[in-house]
Amino acid sequence: MDIRKIDKEEAWKLRHEVMWPEREPDYIKLDDDDKGVHYGLYQGERLVSVLSLFINGTEAQLRKFATLELEQGLGYGTRLLKAVLEEAEQAGVRRIFCNARTYKAGFYKKFGMQTTNQVFSKGGKDYVVMEKFLGPAADDNGGA
Repeated sequence: MDIRKIDKEEAWKLRHEVMWPEREPDYIKLDDDDKGVHYGLYQGERLVSVLSLFINGTEAQLRKFATLELEQGLGYGTRLLKAVLEEAEQAGVRRIFCNARTYKAGFYKKFGMQTTNQVFSKGGKDYVVMEKFLGPAADDNGGA
């Protein structure tokens, strides 16, 4: 198993297959994909999971996290998410967030992410914004 940075085009193929196969391929592309860092988890030479990280100062967003359906539940997504969270923290990120499909919120909670009151629908799917505070700020309880 190998986690490495990948080209956006590699991420696009897996995103489309997993997230929106019923839509045209361009549907899974992001306008700012050039600004993100795309990670892939490989089992041998087969790409099985992707996740994109977009850093803006001390904040970052996780986007387009996808694992091949037949490979879900085997720990690949867990390993990839842990690695990307570590990368973000090392890059100085203090708050990381994502738009999680509501039925996947429990998965993200296992990594210390908390649901916010921000919810929305897109493409017939329901989402909740989830966030986690990293580094020294995570230990600061506001002086209380």
